[in-house]
Amino acid sequence: MLLLTLALGASAEELRWGFASADGMPYVEVHEQELRGGFIYRLGNAASQRLGVPARFVETPNKRIEEFMLRGRIHVICNANPQWINEPQRFHWSPPLYSEEDVLLTHSQQPAIQSLEDLYGKVLGTQLGYVYSTPLMQAFAEQRVTRQDVRDLNASINLLSHQRLDAVIDMRRPISFQLARHPDAPLRISPWIIERYDMHCSYSPQLPVDAARLDQALLELREQGQIELMLATP
Repeated sequence: MLLLTLALGASAEELRWGFASADGMPYVEVHEQELRGGFIYRLGNAASQRLGVPARFVETPNKRIEEFMLRGRIHVICNANPQWINEPQRFHWSPPLYSEEDVLLTHSQQPAIQSLEDLYGKVLGTQLGYVYSTPLMQAFAEQRVTRQDVRDLNASINLLSHQRLDAVIDMRRPISFQLARHPDAPLRISPWIIERYDMHCSYSPQLPVDAARLDQALLELREQGQIELMLATP
């Protein structure tokens, strides 16, 4: 009876993966507030399958990531970097899985923005709760650049197309994905790369599986080229 109870308890366990709907494709594809596709969906399912644990996906606002992790509401959040979290030492971090970079999207009728100084006096479309490079965050604090949080990248692109923003900052992959869907939009990616960084997964202290096992599952996916393939697949 004890063995049966333990088996049932183990089979009922789940690995809860957080996701932010504002990340957009190719990272997350959300329908009716549920994650249905995108990189995080594929990565979570692939890693969970290797561990023999069901995956569940929980929408997680950026400003509540740490709270959700500490409470165990989510066990894993990917598309993350320790620099974006207060007291990152409270969490276990996976090895780097892939890299990203922050770039600017600008209107094609405006001069190219190629440095931080070019942004002074301008309104920059940002995402609520996102932490950007230290020099840019300092420029926000000193009011040299006006930060305007927008719901998501689609809304930012609409505002920028109508020149109601001077520029939009986001990761290169989501921007490139959206530009491919809107080839006629009067927009272009600035040649200035604001910041490059590695992307990790972060684990809750209440992770229901051994952290080393999850590390190994993610590393295997990276070394076998599966992560690169997931990122390249719409």
